[in-house]
Amino acid sequence: MEPGQAALYREVLEESRRKVNESIEKVGFKRSRVSILAALMRLRQVCCDPRLLKMPPGTLLPSSAKLERFGQLVDDLVAEGHRALVFSQFTEMLELLKGEADRRGLRYLYLDGRTKDRMGKVDEFNRPDGPPLFFISLKAGGTGLNLTAADYVIHYDPWWNPAVEDQATDRTHRIGQTRAVISYKLITRGTVEEKILSLQKRKKDLAAGVLSADGDFGKLLTESDIVDLFQGE
Repeated sequence: MEPGQAALYREVLEESRRKVNESIEKVGFKRSRVSILAALMRLRQVCCDPRLLKMPPGTLLPSSAKLERFGQLVDDLVAEGHRALVFSQFTEMLELLKGEADRRGLRYLYLDGRTKDRMGKVDEFNRPDGPPLFFISLKAGGTGLNLTAADYVIHYDPWWNPAVEDQATDRTHRIGQTRAVISYKLITRGTVEEKILSLQKRKKDLAAGVLSADGDFGKLLTESDIVDLFQGE
């Protein structure tokens, strides 16, 4: 992160740590899981793009290092003739990514849980002259889509459960896929995103794909995990 975004992250981290500690002291660790997950989501939002925090109108927010890196990545992929699926948990982030694609003059399609003609979008993307980018919400894109025109997958933000990410990536691994598929996961260095990856490796049940929801993930957290997740760098 650039200095402005890093300073905002530290500010949100300190506020989140204080609120989580207060909740644990007041109602106990087990009954604080919802508060813990909400605090972790705010930290993840800062990593993705500070605009996701929904601050009061007129608030000056720093730019997102991840969004800038994403723009550079898709510029390179499209220039080389590749086509990519782009996943995010946050539909608001997908809207920002669409704006970035517009700014760079890149064609794209979009699909989330509200999209009506899913198969029409799939067919349009899979055409030889289809757009190079397909923005998809992670939950909406987990099943039922055959998107073999893509040879790259970009996960903009890490999901608690890697099995959900794998299901989304598998949209490209279907009958008719003739190319190797490369998957990118964009992780903001020195943040909770790195710690989530480390936690996934330690929690074997999670890594095995047993769990499917944020709430399930919360049940797997221990108090020592919480100390680690909210520990500053």
